[in-house]
Amino acid sequence: MSATIEVRELSRWYGEIVGLSNASLEVAPGVTGLLGPNGAGKSTLVRILTGTIKPSRGAVRILGQPVWGNPELFRRIGYCPESDAVYEGLSASDFLRGMLALSGVRGGEARRRAAHVLEEVGLDPELRKPMGAFSKGMRQRAKLAQALLLDPEVLLLDEPLNGMDPVGRQQTIDKIVAWGHSGRTVLVSSHILHEVEAMTHQVALLHRGKVLAHGDVHEIRDLIQERAHVVRLRCENPHRLASRLIEIRDVAGVRFTADPHGLVIETSSAESFFGQLTALGADPALGIEEVLPLDDDLQSVFEYLVH
Repeated sequence: MSATIEVRELSRWYGEIVGLSNASLEVAPGVTGLLGPNGAGKSTLVRILTGTIKPSRGAVRILGQPVWGNPELFRRIGYCPESDAVYEGLSASDFLRGMLALSGVRGGEARRRAAHVLEEVGLDPELRKPMGAFSKGMRQRAKLAQALLLDPEVLLLDEPLNGMDPVGRQQTIDKIVAWGHSGRTVLVSSHILHEVEAMTHQVALLHRGKVLAHGDVHEIRDLIQERAHVVRLRCENPHRLASRLIEIRDVAGVRFTADPHGLVIETSSAESFFGQLTALGADPALGIEEVLPLDDDLQSVFEYLVH
């Protein structure tokens, strides 16, 4: 699919501090995780995408249009900021209707839209409690609701799961996945890798202002040639399986685990190894029960790229 968000050789510095350094990436419809530790440049990139700061160098386009100085574009973009940005004396419904009034939507249509998005994020539209009395998780839901008010094509979500309890986190993850499946472009900024991994395999990994990699996390892992793939196997006869595995050219190492039925294998070529493992799996004498890649997850990929 064609890119909805285009970032070209983007840099932003604050005096002598570099926030972003020559960053380039493309984001297509669906969910993409914008990942990195605190200070990696995620917030700087999101602020540039929302038009709140100007890049020092480079260009950004969303939906084919330049971002800076283009206020009409932002009717097509929903933004959930990391920091709280609510009026604490207002109910969630009043807050949302006030936001809609700024866009020229009032009366019955404003009430309908506010009620719809509050239900969408799991808040009661009839709740009159002021947002100052909300929990952190409820505030997060209110911010997500305001991001949805104008039915945007692009959603920019900066740490949207902060402060939510486990049930709220899972409900919000499910919603974000659904928004991506609906055809929206959803960019989720986070430093919690396993949470983003539950939403998508499409990621952009940032570190010290640079884009280390972007694309499908499994494809990125396959490109890291200097690191052997690590796979755990469970089987009925691990010693017999180990003797067969060490004969495979692409197997760099085999070790037994504390589990009496477990083995850990290092292979220099995952594709070749799994192809040969299929033949071994057909041998009932080996009794292979489970095959689990141990370093094909987002955390491992990010650590490999950084270190």
